[in-house]
Amino acid sequence: MVGFIFQSFHLIKELNVYDNVELPLIYRKTPAQERKKMVMASLERVELTNRMHHFPSQLSGGQCQRTAIARAIAGNPRIILADEPTGNLDSKIGNEVVDILAGLNKSGSTIVMVTHDEHIAKSTHRIVRLFDGRLVG
Repeated sequence: MVGFIFQSFHLIKELNVYDNVELPLIYRKTPAQERKKMVMASLERVELTNRMHHFPSQLSGGQCQRTAIARAIAGNPRIILADEPTGNLDSKIGNEVVDILAGLNKSGSTIVMVTHDEHIAKSTHRIVRLFDGRLVG
């Protein structure tokens, strides 16, 4: 399984945090009891259990991105694709997101992250540089 984290979060505004995280598990036909455990574990991991009944419009940008991360990791994916996961965040919150991703990587998930932020790129284990779709370094 693959998890996706988007720069613009792509949260469903009519769903609260819990429901946004749960939705992909419903599509996977994960049994309800197992779904609840998976959602709660991912919300705990990103420290959002206290916001699980809030809607995206009631969250900060960092909280929206942590919700998106929780949604991506709820199904325990082996690979997480992150498209500019800090692009819409200030540097403090961006660093918190990078720390969460680093923790996921240490736990065994492969993180493939696209970023234009050199500071964030240097915090990773490996950098692959592309220019116009071609490998340049």
